[in-house]
Amino acid sequence: MNEEYAVILVESTSLALRIEKLMKKEGFIYKLIPVPRHLSSDCGVCVRILKHDSEAINTLLIKNRIEVQSIESL
Repeated sequence: MNEEYAVILVESTSLALRIEKLMKKEGFIYKLIPVPRHLSSDCGVCVRILKHDSEAINTLLIKNRIEVQSIESL
């Protein structure tokens, strides 16, 4: 199965861990990964999600008042 992914870019590792906890609670498929070099030269982590879940996850993040830098397609 060839899935398309997106990543949630955040300001800090602690925020990525907070999002991870929320994703687990809500049953979304996710994975913490290093930020892809083509998106940022900063060291850090981001949250990889299924692209088709992006809109629902963005709504969930807004509802929980979690601010992210962006959600980018891979």
